Amino acid sequence: MRIVKNTVVSLSYELSDSTGKILEKAGSPITYLHGGYDGIFPMVEEALHNKEIGHICLVYMEPANTFGEYDSDLVRMEPRDAFPDDIVVGMQFEGDDEEDSDDVIIFTVTDIADDKVVVDGNHPLAGMTLRFNCTVTDVRSATAEEISHGHIHDAHGYEN
Repeated sequence: MRIVKNTVVSLSYELSDSTGKILEKAGSPITYLHGGYDGIFPMVEEALHNKEIGHICLVYMEPANTFGEYDSDLVRMEPRDAFPDDIVVGMQFEGDDEEDSDDVIIFTVTDIADDKVVVDGNHPLAGMTLRFNCTVTDVRSATAEEISHGHIHDAHGYEN
């Protein structure tokens, strides 16, 4: 079966930086609904369109096509008393985008010093050119429910 709109595609993959350093490797295949449902990077979806099981694909993506450029305005220093007592580096929380009140940003605590906490709202891979290397492991037709919901369901009907 070919990968076309409204098919469910499973991939094994590796994500690496421009030097080839592996950043992420799927322990089990990822699965997405093909056809513009935002389940995978658009450039990867485009490269996989009309391919079949076993196809191997390598896609190079600039920051604009992945997590965007690193935005220094998303690094903020906040007062320590605005956080819980047990805060540690690496903790994440939701915050508002100062420019667009409808957007929610995930901030990561990157430093704690005296009465200040440094948080970063950039995605950890922002600003990086990425290589997405994948192999198509399965292709099936999406169910009517998956198509109407715009995402896949696992064998038990749960959102995936």
